[in-house]
Formats: sequence, structure tokens, C-alpha cells
Amino acid sequence: MRTLISTAFVSLDGVVEAPGGEPGYRNSGWTFKDIEFIPEAFEIKGREQQEATAMMMGRVSYEAFSPVWPGMEEFAEYKDMPKYVVSTSLGEDALVSNWGETTVLRSLDEVAALKKTEGGPIIVHGSATLNRNLSDAGLIDRYHLLVFPLLLGAGKRLFSDTDKDTQKLKLVEHEAYANGLQKNVFDVIH
Repeated sequence: MRTLISTAFVSLDGVVEAPGGEPGYRNSGWTFKDIEFIPEAFEIKGREQQEATAMMMGRVSYEAFSPVWPGMEEFAEYKDMPKYVVSTSLGEDALVSNWGETTVLRSLDEVAALKKTEGGPIIVHGSATLNRNLSDAGLIDRYHLLVFPLLLGAGKRLFSDTDKDTQKLKLVEHEAYANGLQKNVFDVIH
């Protein structure tokens, strides 16, 4: 059984939208504004590339990352890693050819089937809608959260507001940094 890990930059009030400067959002680029950069706070991002054996994302994140990430040195470990895009609308003809093997999954049932295969961890980047759906379906096994000391108000949230049974988490790693950033790693108790 493969482990599905959701990794996110998240504001204290749960917003994940536009952390890197994506256009069309009032607080776009919030991870780079007014927060002092401390390299050790981002150590987990490099570790994720080393430990993951595949990457998963939704269509919107794929369309944002695929033109940029293949050529970025800081994401070199992801270049040849298998990728899975969960989408009912993305056509095979929209997949880029310079970013390794990419498979389109059309349903959460296909994600569940992928998790049952042999192999190492699958990391989910971005993909707010996908994250909420995966969580609601009980498919996420671990969260890697870098929590920023910001309240953004509006924006897409990491967690859904679906009325569901309590989902228990176990804190397995945490650290607070001088810039107010917090690293929280939670295992989901299934």
C-alpha cells in the first residue's frame, strides 16, 4: 500500500491559494511577502523530493506547474518522477512531453486503486480541490504543512467544510521558526 502525502503552504486560517504569486488573487505571493526567509524552515521540501516516488496533482495545478517546473533546478528530482493528474476534463494531448511519464486518473476510485499498488510515497502538490476531495474520501495518509503566520481571509482552503466524521491526526514532527513559520507533519489515523 502506497502512502499519499499532501504537502502545502497554508495560512493560519487555512488558505492555500496563490502562495507563489499566481495572478488573479488579492494576496497573491503571500509566502514571499513580509516573512523573512529562513532556509531550515524549507528543509522538508528537499526531503519530499528525495522520499517521494511519484507526484500527484489536480488539473489546475498541473496546468500551472507543467510549463515551469520541468526546467527549474530546485525541482530537478521531480522531473523524471512519474506524475498522476486527477482530472475528468484534461485531455491526453494537453500533457507536456518534457516532464517525465504522466498518467491521467479520472476518478478517486482510480486514486484508491493506485494506492494499493507496490511502490513508495506519492506526494500531492498544490491542488486545493483535489486535496479536499482526497481528504473527504479518506485517501490522504500524511500532511506536510508549512503554516505561515498570516490570516488571509478569502481564498481556497486546504480542508473542506463537508459535514463528516472526525478525522484524527497524529503529530509526528513539528518545529517553529524565528520568522513565525511552523512545520507540522501529521499522520492520518485510519
